[in-house]
Amino acid sequence: MAMEITQILLSAQSADARVRTEAETSLRQFQEQNLPVFLLSLSFELSNNEKPTESRRLAGIILKNSLDAKDATRKSILVQQWMGIEIAIKSQIKELLLRTLGSSAQEAWHTSAQVIAKIASIEIPQKQWPELIATLLNNMTQRDRPSTLKQATLETLGFVCEEISDQDLVQDEVNTVLTAVVQGMNLAEHSPEVRLAATRALCNALGFAQSNFENEMERNYIMKVVCETALSKEVEIRKAAFECLVSIASTYYDVLEPYMQTLFELTSNAVKGDVEEVALQAVEFWSSICDEEIELQEFESSESADSGSPHSRFIEKALPALVPMLLETLLKQEEDQDQDDSIWNISMAGGTCLGLVSRTVGDPIVPLVMPFVEDKIRKPDWHSREAATYALGSILDGPTFEKLSPLVHAGLDFLLNLMKDENNHVRDTTAWTLTRVFELLHSPANGFSVLSPGNLPRVVRVLLDSMQDVPNVAEKVCGAIYYLAQGFEDAGTNASLLSPYLPDIMTCLVATADRTDSGDSKLRSSAYETINEVVRCANIAEASQIIAQLLPAIMNKLAQTFELQIVSLDDREKQSDLQASLCGVLQVIIQKLSNTDGTKPIILQYADQIMLLFLRVFACHSSTVHEEAMLAIGALAYATGADFLKYMQEFYKYLEMGLQNFEEYQVCAVTVGVVGDICRALDDKVLPFCDGIMELLLNDLRSDVLNRSVKPPIFSCFGDIALAIGDRFEKYVCYALPMMQGAAEICAQMDMDDEELMEYGYQLKRSIFEAYSGILQGFKDSKSEVMLPYASHLMQFIELVFKDRQRDESVTKAAVAVTGDLADALGPNIKLLFKDRAFLNELLGECLQSDDEQLKETATWTQGMIGRIMVS
Repeated sequence: MAMEITQILLSAQSADARVRTEAETSLRQFQEQNLPVFLLSLSFELSNNEKPTESRRLAGIILKNSLDAKDATRKSILVQQWMGIEIAIKSQIKELLLRTLGSSAQEAWHTSAQVIAKIASIEIPQKQWPELIATLLNNMTQRDRPSTLKQATLETLGFVCEEISDQDLVQDEVNTVLTAVVQGMNLAEHSPEVRLAATRALCNALGFAQSNFENEMERNYIMKVVCETALSKEVEIRKAAFECLVSIASTYYDVLEPYMQTLFELTSNAVKGDVEEVALQAVEFWSSICDEEIELQEFESSESADSGSPHSRFIEKALPALVPMLLETLLKQEEDQDQDDSIWNISMAGGTCLGLVSRTVGDPIVPLVMPFVEDKIRKPDWHSREAATYALGSILDGPTFEKLSPLVHAGLDFLLNLMKDENNHVRDTTAWTLTRVFELLHSPANGFSVLSPGNLPRVVRVLLDSMQDVPNVAEKVCGAIYYLAQGFEDAGTNASLLSPYLPDIMTCLVATADRTDSGDSKLRSSAYETINEVVRCANIAEASQIIAQLLPAIMNKLAQTFELQIVSLDDREKQSDLQASLCGVLQVIIQKLSNTDGTKPIILQYADQIMLLFLRVFACHSSTVHEEAMLAIGALAYATGADFLKYMQEFYKYLEMGLQNFEEYQVCAVTVGVVGDICRALDDKVLPFCDGIMELLLNDLRSDVLNRSVKPPIFSCFGDIALAIGDRFEKYVCYALPMMQGAAEICAQMDMDDEELMEYGYQLKRSIFEAYSGILQGFKDSKSEVMLPYASHLMQFIELVFKDRQRDESVTKAAVAVTGDLADALGPNIKLLFKDRAFLNELLGECLQSDDEQLKETATWTQGMIGRIMVS
C-alpha cells in the first residue's frame, strides 16, 4: 500500500531550485490527497536500511512535523488528523517505527525514537497503544539484543517520558521503566553509549518516580546509582548524571536531607576540578536548590499558604562552604565574554547562583562576600577586580537596605573610579553593578536611596562620560541611567533632583543612539529605551520644555529613515528596527505631553505631521514597525480626541491590514487595542467604520489560525464599540452575543489545573464581562430590551465564575461591575432574575470585606442597583 518516494525525497533536497520546488509540490499534494498512505510511505522509507541516508533523514523530519507543531492550533489539527487514520494503517506505521530502532544507522533510529514519542503523546493519554512500554522494555530484557538497539530503546523511553504526563502510566509500568533505565546505567553490563542514553532517559523519567522517591529503599538505590554515575570517566555521562541531580533537586527537594553531604562533596569537586560543561551542571544544582527555597519562603510569607513541603534550609546550612566555592568561580572569566551575550561559562553561572543564594538567605551572605570584594578589588590582575565587582553586584538583591547601604555608600566612589579602569571587562561589569545599585537601592518614593544631592552630580557626570566608552560598556551605562531615572518617579520633591541634568542626559542619549561603531543595534535600542524611561519618569512641570524640544528632533530622525538606501534584506531590517525605536519614543512623548492640559497643545500642534510619519511607516510593510506605529497611533488618538476623525479615511486600510494579520498575532492584538482607543476618542463618529471593523473582529474570533491570546481583547473591544455608538450597536447583537455566549461555554469546560490555560481563562472571563458591560451601558438609555434575551445566560455565567474560589481579583471586579450594569440597564424587567440569587449576596459580601477600595466601591454601587429594582 505504501508508495515509492525515495526519488521525490532526494529531489526535494536538490541544489536546483526548479527540481526542488517540483518535488516539494509533489510531496505536499501526496500529503493532502492521501495522508494515511503518505505517512506509511515515509515510515517505509525511514525503516529501510537499503535507502539513502538523505531520503531517510527527510522522511523522518516530515513524519515528525506531520504529528507535532509549536503552534497549539496547528498541533490540535495534526492530532485530529492522526486520530482519524484507520487503525490498521496506524499499526503498520508504528510497527515500522519500532523496527527502525534496530537500524544500524544512528540518525534513523534517533529520528524514529522522536516520532514514536510524538505518537505516544497522542495515543497513550487516550489509552491507546497500551503495548508500547512492554515492547520497548522487551528490547532491554532480551540478552541477545544488540547494544545499539538498547541505546535506541532507552532514548525512546526518555523521549516518551518527556512527552506524556505522569498520570498516563500505571505504577507497575513506571516501576518497570525505572528498573530498565537504572539498570541501563550499570557500568559493568553496558557500553558507554547505552549508559549515556539510560542516564538521559532517567532525567526525563524522574517526574514519574514520585512513589519511588517516597520509598526509602528505592530512593536510596536511585540516588546511589546517579551519584556513582556522576563519577564516570566519560564526560558526557558525568554531565547527564549532574543534569539528573539538578532535576532531582527541583522535583524531590523534600527528601534530599540524607544525601546533602554527599551531594555537596560531588558538586564541590566538580566545580573545582571537572571540565566546564560538568561544572556548570554542578553549579546549576545549587541554583535549583535556591529556586526551591525561594519559592518555599514566598509560601511562608503569604498569610494563608501551606506549602505542604518542609523548608530544610540547605542553603543556609551550606553557606560557609558554598559561598567561597562560588566566589572562586568568578575568577574563571573568558577574555571576550563581555562582547558576546551567547557565552555562558562557569564564572557567569557562579555569579548567577551567588545572586540566588543572596535572595535565599539575605543579610548573612554579606559578611561572607565583602572580604572577597575588598581583597580583590585592588589587585593588579583584571580578573580579580572584575570578580570583585561581579560579586558585589550579585548580592544586592536579598539583603536589607540597612545591611547594604553603608557598604554601597562607602564603595560608590570606588565603583565610579572603576568606570575609568584600563580593562574593558572591569568597566563592563562595574556598569552592570551600578545598574543593579540604582535598580535595587534607589527608591526615594519608598523612603530609601544611596543617592543624595551630595553624590548625584558625580554619578551623573561619570555615567555621561562613560556613554562614550566602547559599545558594550555604553549599553550597560544606558541601563544604569534607566534605573537612575526610574527611581525618581513619583518621588515628590526628590524628583526635582534629576531635573537639572535632563538636558545633558537627553543630548548624550540621542548622540549614543546615533553611534555607528556598534556592530549590532543593541546599543541604539538601549539608548532609545532609556530615553523612553527618562521621559516617562520626568517631572512634567520641570521637564516639559526639554521633552517639547525632543519631539521635533525624533520626528526628524523618523523622516530621515525613509531616505535610507535599501539594497538588501539586512538594510530593510535595520530600517525597520530604527523606525520601531523612534515610533516607541514618539508614543511615550505623546502620552507624557497629552497627560496635562498645559502641555497637550504641543502634541496637537504637531499631530498632522506625526500622523503623516506613521502612515509612511506603515507603507514600509514591516510587522515590527507596524506594531510600534500602531501603539503610537493609539496614543495619538487619545491625545487628539474627536479630531482624530480626519485621519481615519487614510488610516483605515492599515487598521484592516492589522486586524487581518493572523500570522503575526501580536500585531493583530495591538490593532484590536487601537480600535478601542479610536472608539474612545471618536465616540459615535466612529460609526461609518463600524461595519467593516465588526466584520473583521468577528472573522478573527471565528479563525482557527489566529493565536487564542488575541481573542479576549476582541470581546473587550465589542464593549468599546457599543459604548461609542450606543443603541446603533443593535445590528451587531445577533452576531456578537452568540460569540460571547460560546466563549462563556468554553470557560465552563476549561481545565483550570493547567496554569497557562487558567491564566487564559481569567483573561477570557474578564473580557466577556467587559463586553457585556459596554453593550449594556450602550443600550441603557435606549432599546435596553434588546439585551433581555441574553440576561439569563449572563447571570448563569456570573454564577459559574463565582463558584471558582481561586478566581483572579480582576475577574471578580469585572463580574461585580457587569452585575450592576445588568441591573442598571434592564431595571425592573429582570426583577425575577435577581430574586433568590443567594450567590450574589455572598459575592457582594465578599467584595465589601475586601481591602481593595475600588472593588468595595463597585460592590456598593452594584448592591444599590440591585436594591433599586427589587423594591420597584
